[in-house]
Amino acid sequence: MAHWKEMKKEELEKQYSPSQWSHRMAADVVVQAHAASLREGTDRARAVAQTFLNVPYGEGEGEKLDIYVPPSPSLDLPLVIYIHGGYWQFLSKEESGFLAVPLVPKGIAVVAVGYDTAPKGDMDLMVSQVRRSVASVVQQYSHISGVYLCGHSAGAHLAAMVLCTDWSQYSTTPNIKGAFLVSGVYDLVPLMSTYVNDPLKMTEDVALRNSPMQLVPQLKQFSSGCEIVVAVAQHDSPEFRKQSLEFFQALESSGLKVIFDDVPNTDHFNIIEQLVNEEYHLTQLLLKTIERNAASRTQEP
Repeated sequence: MAHWKEMKKEELEKQYSPSQWSHRMAADVVVQAHAASLREGTDRARAVAQTFLNVPYGEGEGEKLDIYVPPSPSLDLPLVIYIHGGYWQFLSKEESGFLAVPLVPKGIAVVAVGYDTAPKGDMDLMVSQVRRSVASVVQQYSHISGVYLCGHSAGAHLAAMVLCTDWSQYSTTPNIKGAFLVSGVYDLVPLMSTYVNDPLKMTEDVALRNSPMQLVPQLKQFSSGCEIVVAVAQHDSPEFRKQSLEFFQALESSGLKVIFDDVPNTDHFNIIEQLVNEEYHLTQLLLKTIERNAASRTQEP
């Protein structure tokens, strides 16, 4: 495949239009179905969990979390923080509680993070917000046994940026044990000349300093103990698949604990939608990661 710099604008835009690559539905239909699926899952989550909605983590109007807790939580509960996708400009925490459907009955709390999507928020602000949201949750819930990040698409990018955080500038250091980065973008520079950047208005400096691909040494320094899964859909675009593979290779070659998961029979949308089901491959992987860490905790002297 041609390097992105050699692609015509039209081809580059297609590569970064995930809806064009779905094997299940037409482009306009798959995006609407995606939002509806996530909303339905979130409605189900609100029926099974004890919820704390619109919990502030900062001063900003958009700086709020939704927390989904088991009805009788243990003192030592694992916490999964979900960062939504939508190309940094769509979706919200209101569609982001679906993970609680399989996790809350297993005694796992789920937090859905809200952040100021573009054009209200720019990339620097969004990265700052998700970092502060993680720090805030960890401070509020001191009895967490471990924090696990899960992000989809733009949310996988933001979750990767959380892993690159120098926590000395915050009043806490979250113990992030696992990160599930699903169909993400880790190099923002190719997006600068596409429609995605219209509301973001990223300069090259902004794109570079917010590209996890450029920050692998920082990620290693601050998240060396984290188990990372870089997951991509079989029917993601070639450019999306390349971004995931190259980020995985960069993490692996720097000695981080990382696996690459190429999920069959999925597109950019149902790779995350199916996390509402306990038996789904990625849900099982997440549960096993949490169980393994819980077992190692009980063996510690």
